[in-house]
Amino acid sequence: MINSVRNTVLSVINKNNYGYISPADFNLFAKQAQLDIFEDYFYKINNQINKENARMSGTGLADVTKQLEEVVSSFSTSAELSNLSDNSYFVPSDCYYLNVLQYNPTGVEIERIEESKIRNLTASTLMAPTTAFPLYVYRAVSASAIILGATSASSVDVYPTTITGTSDVSAFYIRYPKDPKWTFQTLANGEPIFNQTAADYQDFELPLSDEPSLVVKILQYAGLSIREADVVNFGNTEEQQENIAEK
Repeated sequence: MINSVRNTVLSVINKNNYGYISPADFNLFAKQAQLDIFEDYFYKINNQINKENARMSGTGLADVTKQLEEVVSSFSTSAELSNLSDNSYFVPSDCYYLNVLQYNPTGVEIERIEESKIRNLTASTLMAPTTAFPLYVYRAVSASAIILGATSASSVDVYPTTITGTSDVSAFYIRYPKDPKWTFQTLANGEPIFNQTAADYQDFELPLSDEPSLVVKILQYAGLSIREADVVNFGNTEEQQENIAEK
């Protein structure tokens, strides 16, 4: 899909000699466009649930919520967490939304709790977390850890503090889509030719139905880059029409 999107974007831009988008710039715009559309899925799901509650949504083939959730579910994954120190674990760097933490030796879910409550609970003889009922606190990795090469900006502190094993904790989460990359080989005349056999090639991970939206988003970023208002306006107009059609 990425080559089709790029060809369409270049066709629109070159039609009126607005300029040229290099492969490097296209890949940057493509990454941001995919992120924009990916994050918009969560807002769409929320809006559709509100419509369902108001009995304004259909079923079967018209069940939009199910369709949106299927796309988001395709980004569901799991991973064992790496130790940061003691009972602290790194959250995977590609984690967008953390669904569930699991204590692997017993398979029980680790319940999330706010920082303001964990101290009182750990000090309680009756309510203190145990391996049968573990808890975790979500937090940002310290600046010093990042300087030392931390691979993630987020971490979790798991309680009881006896949970320190390298394979004790697993995360089930929604990951970010992989960064798209249009790869190419250059011919003698200098024109880049698409090469999907390159080791670092990466197509969009969104469904084919999102191709028009990707084109529109990339055109918006491209228009800002080359300072061409007509390209930006074209992208904005197309996006507005898409939004009207979805309502």
